[in-house]
Amino acid sequence: MAAARLAPAKVNLFLHVGPLEADGYHPLASLAAFADVGDRLAVEPAERLSLAVVGPFAAALQGEGDNLVLRAVRALGAAAGVGEPGLRITLDKQLPVAAGLGGGTSDAGAALKLARDALGLPLDDAALAEIAAGIGADGPMCLHARAAWAEGRGDVLTFESGLPPLPALLVNPGVPSSTGAVYRAFDDGATGGADRPRPPSAWDLLSVIDWLAAQRNDLQAPAVSLAPAIGEALAATADLPGARLTRMSGSGATVFALFDSAAAAGAAGRALSAVRRGWWVRPTTLR
Repeated sequence: MAAARLAPAKVNLFLHVGPLEADGYHPLASLAAFADVGDRLAVEPAERLSLAVVGPFAAALQGEGDNLVLRAVRALGAAAGVGEPGLRITLDKQLPVAAGLGGGTSDAGAALKLARDALGLPLDDAALAEIAAGIGADGPMCLHARAAWAEGRGDVLTFESGLPPLPALLVNPGVPSSTGAVYRAFDDGATGGADRPRPPSAWDLLSVIDWLAAQRNDLQAPAVSLAPAIGEALAATADLPGARLTRMSGSGATVFALFDSAAAAGAAGRALSAVRRGWWVRPTTLR
């Protein structure tokens, strides 16, 4: 019988980005949290490795014969010395693609845990995180799926247990946002800095929201310049009753709003969905 796991959406509550360095990377500072919505993976033993993609956003991944899930599982097999694992993997793609939610990397993290368990490999999460690091800079963060500060290239992590549950609404206007293109537009503007702010004076909900309001996402302006629909989503979400803070996540195109309660976030989501039927709108709790 197949074992299943949620691959939660990752949300950058703020994202401070420094200028491009000689090694070709941008230094950054961020505090990221994970939603209770995401993709879902199922894994079961099989004669050979295979991946089936289903769900509302499956078509966006068609033609990807070697996506992050397969790369991660093959890397696991190589690290464990078992060759290519015989596993049947099903990815239920519920998150938009190129959405700034870490979907592909989160999928890879969930696949690593499921594959380890299905194969009975004696590897802990720290060992899996080393494999995930080869998938992307945010691989270890998405593998652990815990609220964390990220620095360096996004690979220097400090887990944050003080973050309270944040009632939120995720909104994607139905356009992709290319990370590479957004960073190139950011470089053209040459603004921002990878400063890690001092933590909030208190970790209650309202104090955290007020503190986040003083932070920024340095990729938001360049992303909006390339995809004006992101600006429309930011404006529409900010106008929702009860929205205390609205910001883009990662390199876009998804934006989030924070609310006082899950009920307020749910009501705002229903109101927005009624007038923006082509948008992806999901109330959630960020942790």
